[in-house]
Amino acid sequence: MKEKAVLYIHGKHGSKEELDRLKPLLQTKGYDGYAIDLPGHGQSKEDLTSFTPWGTKPLLQTFFGMLSRDYSQVTLLANSIGCYFSMHALQGKPIDNALFISPILSMERLITDMIAWAGVTEAMLQKDKEIHTEFGEILSWDYLQFVRKNPIKWEIPTSVLYAGHDTLTSRDTIDSFVNSHNAALTVYENGEHWFHTPEQLEFLDQWILKQL
Repeated sequence: MKEKAVLYIHGKHGSKEELDRLKPLLQTKGYDGYAIDLPGHGQSKEDLTSFTPWGTKPLLQTFFGMLSRDYSQVTLLANSIGCYFSMHALQGKPIDNALFISPILSMERLITDMIAWAGVTEAMLQKDKEIHTEFGEILSWDYLQFVRKNPIKWEIPTSVLYAGHDTLTSRDTIDSFVNSHNAALTVYENGEHWFHTPEQLEFLDQWILKQL
């Protein structure tokens, strides 16, 4: 059996190729890096119909099962909504530790926030089932109900990197998760939800190295 692996899970409109930049970094710590393209990770509406907790769960569980059979230690590295999908699919699995970048931790809170941003109500969403927003998201009543009926029990040691200018996950949501899960929190005040500038990526890389 091999020793250490990192499983990288991308966010919306992301891809497994995002790990290519990080592989040399992981190798300095003795980790083999793996990533998968989640179902429905493309940008079209048709592709995104399977980019859901229930749509991504089978692949995540299957791929993690393969890694856990081959490696004695598996670390989860997830980004944005990939964190929520991973928690939904892999709760209870033998993950050594988890590293979350700009995580979506409460899907219910995100959906209800977007309902407010769109200027609609839950009653309106229940009636229409789907509402297209001006900011490009599709609100789904079935999605909201799924999230509420499938709470997550996450007991994996977790480290969180949060950006001070993250507009998708509020600081109080982050603090609530950290306090209730005894997770470690690092806040990069000059960062955004998407870490992409050279300075942001350098901070991200150094953070990953410190967690491994």
